[in-house]
Amino acid sequence: MRALWTTPGAAALVEGPDPVPGPGEVLVRTLHSGISRGTEALVFRGGVPATQAAEMRAPFQEGEFPGPVKYGYLNVGRTAAGEVVFCLYPHQDVYAVPPSALVPVPDDVPAARAVLAGTVETAVNALWDAGPRVGDRIAVVGAGMVGCCVAALLSDIPGVRVQVVDPRDRSAVLAPWGVSCVDDPAGDCDLVFHTSGTSAGLQRSLDLLGVESSVIELSWYGDAPVSVQLGGAFHPRRLTVRSSQVGMVAGARRARWGYADRMALALRLLADPRFDAVITDAVPFSALAERLPGILGEPSGLCVRVDY
Repeated sequence: MRALWTTPGAAALVEGPDPVPGPGEVLVRTLHSGISRGTEALVFRGGVPATQAAEMRAPFQEGEFPGPVKYGYLNVGRTAAGEVVFCLYPHQDVYAVPPSALVPVPDDVPAARAVLAGTVETAVNALWDAGPRVGDRIAVVGAGMVGCCVAALLSDIPGVRVQVVDPRDRSAVLAPWGVSCVDDPAGDCDLVFHTSGTSAGLQRSLDLLGVESSVIELSWYGDAPVSVQLGGAFHPRRLTVRSSQVGMVAGARRARWGYADRMALALRLLADPRFDAVITDAVPFSALAERLPGILGEPSGLCVRVDY
């Protein structure tokens, strides 16, 4: 068995004994995993604050922050029975988990695309938190993996105007959904989703809001300080900044939807082949440790798929 372990600024593939399934466990051989750039870059640089270590812990993480740590949560594999499944498991070629940790991948969703399930799940939760309405004027500030998936889901709401704000040109990714990527968006927005992970992006999001409207904040800043201007229009316009975090099901759905329901929905949405555009590169698992620093330092890419 090989797994990716990181310490701040360094990564290695570490060999270990092959896992032996315990009573009631399932053996899974990984087909693909996905690199969640924002979060994994934060972990890689050692930027997880001690006060947030418990909240940042991945479901099957080993080790403690800042490292050595085995981290990751976008894993698609095949069970011994031949079923293709998604699991919130780190970058590892074979593992054993309880069946409750596995979500079947629908037959019409390619395994290589299913690595986006965790990201689409985050986007679903954000839309549940925000409650967008027909005809809303919406901006998404930050066109990383999460921002692009949020924009994709918003684009199917009738009459909605969606503009993505990012200095990088994401036209090729967003064009299949009919979404524009702009540097000078229209203001007076009903909703703004912020995913850039920067103070400047959050300030831009606030500046785009109309009266009594909200920023849905999806960025995770780790130990980086955040500074915005809360003078000016913030109070006269009665603006709101609301957190959205995938660790809890959005309050608007929590009484009726569980984690497995939400993940199953994300996987069903991935039957749409347009999501392939969000995967911008692939790397063999054998080369992952060597290439990880460059992948996490590359500002222009989106999801990198790891092939096993």
